[in-house]
Amino acid sequence: MTRVLFASSEVYPLIKTGGLADVSASLPEALCRLGYDVHILLPGYPAAMSAASKAGARPVARFIIDGLSVSLVQSRLPGTAVTLLLVDCPPLFGREGNPYQNELGVDWPDNPQRFKVFAQVGARIALGQLKLLWVPEIVHCNDWQSALIPVFLDDHPARPGTVFTIHNLAYQGLFPRETFERLGLPEALWRYDQLEFHGQLSFIKGGLVFSDRITTVSPGYAEEIQTPELGYGLDGLLRYRRPQLSGILNGIDTRTWNPEDDRYLDAHYGPDHLRNKRLCQARLRKALGLAPQGAALLGFVGRLVEQKGLDWLLSVMPPLLERGCQFALLGSGESRFEQPLKELARKWPAQVSLTLGYDEALAHQITAGCDLFLMPSRFEPCGLNQMYSLRYGTVPVVHAVGGLRDTVFDPADNGIDNANGFCFTSPSSLSFLETIERALDCHKNRKAWRRLQENGMAGDYSWTQSAAHYGELYQGILAERQNPVMQ
Repeated sequence: MTRVLFASSEVYPLIKTGGLADVSASLPEALCRLGYDVHILLPGYPAAMSAASKAGARPVARFIIDGLSVSLVQSRLPGTAVTLLLVDCPPLFGREGNPYQNELGVDWPDNPQRFKVFAQVGARIALGQLKLLWVPEIVHCNDWQSALIPVFLDDHPARPGTVFTIHNLAYQGLFPRETFERLGLPEALWRYDQLEFHGQLSFIKGGLVFSDRITTVSPGYAEEIQTPELGYGLDGLLRYRRPQLSGILNGIDTRTWNPEDDRYLDAHYGPDHLRNKRLCQARLRKALGLAPQGAALLGFVGRLVEQKGLDWLLSVMPPLLERGCQFALLGSGESRFEQPLKELARKWPAQVSLTLGYDEALAHQITAGCDLFLMPSRFEPCGLNQMYSLRYGTVPVVHAVGGLRDTVFDPADNGIDNANGFCFTSPSSLSFLETIERALDCHKNRKAWRRLQENGMAGDYSWTQSAAHYGELYQGILAERQNPVMQ
């Protein structure tokens, strides 16, 4: 049974700001079902410590790092058999709310120290220095917050194998040269081919340079990050490491996201009994104060930021409202997008519902109750919402980028029998609008629409295949480390 330490800065349901939390819960559990012995390493945020205490947590190690007293607390991830290891250090992690920012949305100034200490704990576990009964054979790191773990392991010949997964290359953990000095990192790491990045300290380069394998969350995004457009200055490094880079499509939690027994829905349905989907739509309209009838109900769940194509969404809404469409919108983000959405909701109260913030129940209800689900993202490493909507028979309209083009197939390119949604390729609001109009035209053809729904609901979006791919990756690394001549 291969032992895997899975290091992440957020894990659902303990702490979540985005898709990383969902992946960090679902992938370890799927790996456990395949026979892997996975321990998740997570900072000891208050919510996580509270949940752990209710699950009978116990301290398994105490030590000092950078003059700070740290405890390692062992528990279980709620509702699973996955072991959870929490880095309990209240001066660094004992803060309510967002794990990276204060209540004003400003990054915590000590984030570099916080996640350096987190990485040091991960390295000590990996090297068996904490005298635990369990020592990993693979360390799987995720995004910049855990990217220093492979750096700290590099000089140790007996270290475990390492994997680094990029969930969104736009977030790199960049800090001034003074931060590098303040953290006390070895001067030898201040090189362009190690942690230095145009005069700054780059945490993410630790994972990209020092890991045995690099993965990202879809085959499409693996190609895109090797281009200047989406490489954020790291495309040259990623092209250099192309032999060690692969894209493995994320899965979704198909137990939580299942229209046949979703706990957030009053009515349930499946591919062979879709009638109750109309009931879900009627109840959603009523709950949101929308008119009981409309041309079509279009949904959006996500961050209200430019990356998610909010400017394009704002551009297409007025003409679609004029033709009778309705919108159910859920999310929060920048005021430059929130304010015009509020104005549209005020002007069109029977056709536009806007809920600011995040509501898990409403996210499920929008996914089930809408006709179309909109994802006009400028870039999307993988995307989970399009897979949720496909599973719920809600036809997605997406920008053909990253994981969206790996999962959504347009009838214009694939024929209706092999399609499950609609894609636009030109990055513009006009292209987005034209694609929605194509979808609305198809919506009038009940037979074609039903085929799209059935195709979407028939897809396998579980973690089973993806976890198996990660398992193959782990075994390949272990084989190489046992037989260095293979490298």
